[in-house]
Amino acid sequence: MLALAGASTGVVLATMGGKPAAVDGQAPAVPQSRPAPTASTSPVVPMLGGNADGSGQPLAVPVAKTTVTTPPGRTAPGSTTAPRTTAPGGTVSADTQAVGSSQPAKSPSVAPLSGLKQAGLLVVAPFSLSHKVLAAVSGQPGVTGAEPIEAAKIQINGAYTAVLGVNPSRFRGYASPSMAASSRLWQGVARGGVAVSYTMGTLDKLSLGGRVTVAGHQTERLPVVAFGTVGIGGVDAVVSDSVARSLGVPAGNAIIVSAAPSSVASLTAKIKAVLPKGAGVEALVTEVTRSDTASPVGTAPSAATSSGAVTAAELTAALRAAESRRGLPYVWGASGPSSFDCSGLVQWSFAQAGITMPRVAADQARAGLAVPATQLEPGDLLFYHTDPTDPGYISHVAIYLGNGWMIQAPQPGMDVEIVPASFGSEFAGAIRVYPHVASSVASGL
Repeated sequence: MLALAGASTGVVLATMGGKPAAVDGQAPAVPQSRPAPTASTSPVVPMLGGNADGSGQPLAVPVAKTTVTTPPGRTAPGSTTAPRTTAPGGTVSADTQAVGSSQPAKSPSVAPLSGLKQAGLLVVAPFSLSHKVLAAVSGQPGVTGAEPIEAAKIQINGAYTAVLGVNPSRFRGYASPSMAASSRLWQGVARGGVAVSYTMGTLDKLSLGGRVTVAGHQTERLPVVAFGTVGIGGVDAVVSDSVARSLGVPAGNAIIVSAAPSSVASLTAKIKAVLPKGAGVEALVTEVTRSDTASPVGTAPSAATSSGAVTAAELTAALRAAESRRGLPYVWGASGPSSFDCSGLVQWSFAQAGITMPRVAADQARAGLAVPATQLEPGDLLFYHTDPTDPGYISHVAIYLGNGWMIQAPQPGMDVEIVPASFGSEFAGAIRVYPHVASSVASGL
């Protein structure tokens, strides 16, 4: 399910009390093929979790030079919300126009979805990657697809956001199923709009059909054409490749690679060997072996149990750190020490105990061994599905404190709080953190 601007049919999601309202409708079925210009002189910032060289250093990617800034979490001055219409069936849509146009634009041609591909790895560099590099990556045994894209941190309404620039026709199959299936979404991107994740759209209080200020080599006011999760942890916005390049991102500075989860670990090392200096590769999926196949969290038991769990001293330090942040404000994208989002609170708290954690909730869910709710202990992490555009995506995390309580950074307008642990329909599972596993996920290994 997706929230779309300009949709006369289809599903638009409202929120009530911070939770998605009930909606009807399903994404159309699509075939499954999943196996289970010049160098940039811009500064660089982390893109996703980390580098595959074992150093634990994040992937360095260009950040377009900022010319205008707006405080994070606010709609830029002059932002407007497009007129909303009620479609048959009670869904709500917003009528949008092309960038810089006073008249509705003709829908661009976007190729239909021919199948889905597993986005297994991401190659990123702070400069354009050559066709020779693309060919070398594509030719690795086990690679089932490789698509050149742009990837960078770019300011959207003043907050640095991980953005992909793509050719909608060629990239859509790498996205999450519901997002991949939406031709209207990709037409909006091709027309010059931006699709943001459901989490960013709702938590940052963006207006579906309104415009955001995107500041790069030049500042552009882009319409928000959809709320939809791309399915790549940490990526919160997608634009067309031409928009990304106009913002100053080096053309083709990244490659999205499709591969079976079972081959990702070996491919990471092989691809790294053919990359130029300064480029990095990160695994986007981890093969998980467990008896509870319904649980979307936790890593393989053998990988975790052989490395040792958090010590009592580390656990005490992490919990004390988390509880010391009680009452501080939630800020989308913040990771402390004076404001936090949900995963930022987890990362910062465990860092005070000397434990390196991944940055986003979907990756933190791979930082240890899955544990049933009946066997929870203080320090375990609780995960939730709160994104209806991709119901399988982990989008919220909290820290279990024991005796039925948890601490979390909930949503904008609220503070870090201690509340009864929730095990309702949105509960996705829990893990016990294993520092070696967490560090490996954080470093992209």
